[in-house]
Amino acid sequence: MMGTYITVGFVSLVVVGMVVVLSLVTLSKGYGYKHSVDPLPDDEDERDSEKKKEL
Repeated sequence: MMGTYITVGFVSLVVVGMVVVLSLVTLSKGYGYKHSVDPLPDDEDERDSEKKKEL
């Protein structure tokens, strides 16, 4: 009976450890991601009108 408790406790600790490690890996990848920002639509309209003027 006591062996069952030890086994369940050990398996639980392994699962918790895996969750913590995977969470840390995911967080570090998320912080390492380089975000980019699209230009504002007004900027694109101005560029298009400038290109038309050049033609």
